[in-house]
Amino acid sequence: MTVEVTDAPEQHRWEARIDGELVGFAQYKRHDDVITFFHTEVEREGAGVGGALVRTSLDAARAAGEQVHPVCPFYAGWIERHADYQDLVHDEAPRLGEED
Repeated sequence: MTVEVTDAPEQHRWEARIDGELVGFAQYKRHDDVITFFHTEVEREGAGVGGALVRTSLDAARAAGEQVHPVCPFYAGWIERHADYQDLVHDEAPRLGEED
């Protein structure tokens, strides 16, 4: 079972599919060089869908020279646990537990 993750910019979200079926997505907004991830839904927990969404979207942000603002608790927590992605967090973004 392979999770395929693609950007759907017309819907402002990254989508995860397994065998063509939508099993998760992460909604975002872009402003200048910052992408704000604000909502994530995953239909198949434990299948690696959430991790695939985050890793793929953050790798794309890095490649595009973007920083991220992880408003979504799932994104914030994932980044907090993966030190190699913490450099992507925008300087003005609140840290986990410091959200307004």
